[in-house]
Amino acid sequence: MSLDYRKAGVDIDAGADLVDLIKPFAERTRRPENMASLGGFGGLFKLDLSRFSKPILVGATDGVGTKLNLAFATGILDTVGIDLVAMNVNDIVTLGAEPLFFLDYYATGKLTPADGATVIKGIAKGCEISGCSLLGGETAELPGFYKEGEFELAGFSVGVVNDGDVVDGTKVQAGDAVIGLWSSGLHSNGYSLARKIAFEAAGMKVDDPSPVDEGKTLGQTMLEPTVIYVKPILAALKEVQINAMAHITGGGLLENVPRVLPQNMGVVFDRSAWEIPALFKWMQKAGNVDWKEMFRVFNCGVGMAVIVPADQAEQALKVFADNGMGGAVIGHTETIDADTPAVRGLF
Repeated sequence: MSLDYRKAGVDIDAGADLVDLIKPFAERTRRPENMASLGGFGGLFKLDLSRFSKPILVGATDGVGTKLNLAFATGILDTVGIDLVAMNVNDIVTLGAEPLFFLDYYATGKLTPADGATVIKGIAKGCEISGCSLLGGETAELPGFYKEGEFELAGFSVGVVNDGDVVDGTKVQAGDAVIGLWSSGLHSNGYSLARKIAFEAAGMKVDDPSPVDEGKTLGQTMLEPTVIYVKPILAALKEVQINAMAHITGGGLLENVPRVLPQNMGVVFDRSAWEIPALFKWMQKAGNVDWKEMFRVFNCGVGMAVIVPADQAEQALKVFADNGMGGAVIGHTETIDADTPAVRGLF
């Protein structure tokens, strides 16, 4: 018998078909700085120096984590691509940077062009929402490496900010307002614990009715895509002084906010300032999870923390609202000594 690559498990034609399917999605993310079409050995992007005279490039890389298991179990493949982009561009914008382009890595045991196109369509949607270009990516068919119907998803993004405009937390002062921008749900962190709570402690299945969203399954609730905060934050940066920002990912409010503060600064949260969404309350009760652990693992309703001078908080909230982003002042900064916790008031 004569062997070929297809008999070994790799279908080159399927890969070519996938590229053809995703080109229209990628084209919708095209920015003026793009210099080549999708499908080459590399993506070309010409930085506009009329907008960025002293450019500093910002890079981020991330994946979707075990949220993918829910996508496999439900067959809902069109939202995890949005999550992938969100996890990267939300990190980039915390430094005051504008995301420019994104590249993805999609790997599976057996390539099904239609499924791959659905995933990458979600990636393109995330790029559209954030205003960055889907510059390229890699599709890998690795027979025997992944279970049937499963895949890996990772990506990275590059952004730019002018020297002097970097938001790095050094301007934070005692008494600054901490604005919380609302999350849409779990986003893309804490799923190992969330799945253990839902499917073991609560004994539910992905297609069971959601305990918190009428008309949805549990799987649909848990797959709600991550909010992309880029455009509202870029709009706010033009109107108000932002001293620091924290993307509330793994580590929750408890660990992520202190990362962007000077060593002598802490945060006092006002827990009455926002209602913890029903999903997190249900998980806490179903899993008998201590609230300290909840705030250390999950976003608990706040997907981004933005620190501004107190007298600019009202204007910042207006800009966010005008750009479709809800939030509230959820705390303030304070000067602390070595014996004072960096975060107080959460639990």
